[in-house]
Amino acid sequence: MAEKTVPHFHNDPGVAVIHVGAREFMCIGATPPFDHPHVFLDMGDEDEIICPYCSTLYRYKAELKPGTAEPAACLWQGPSNAAAA
Repeated sequence: MAEKTVPHFHNDPGVAVIHVGAREFMCIGATPPFDHPHVFLDMGDEDEIICPYCSTLYRYKAELKPGTAEPAACLWQGPSNAAAA
């Protein structure tokens, strides 16, 4: 069975918008240990969503591969995601 990994993003750089290549992902706010509860966000048919915990604006960008972001530093490569990288 294929394993599907949900990408996790954070906003340590403090940017106004994080462009992502997925419409479903987790926002962790900041890198641990300063993260907020990991929130699953689903844009549905929309092109952007705001995290209810940290107010980070995420915007879908079709040119990006799933599991990538601009800026790239906003992708969290934590223990659960490291195996998928």
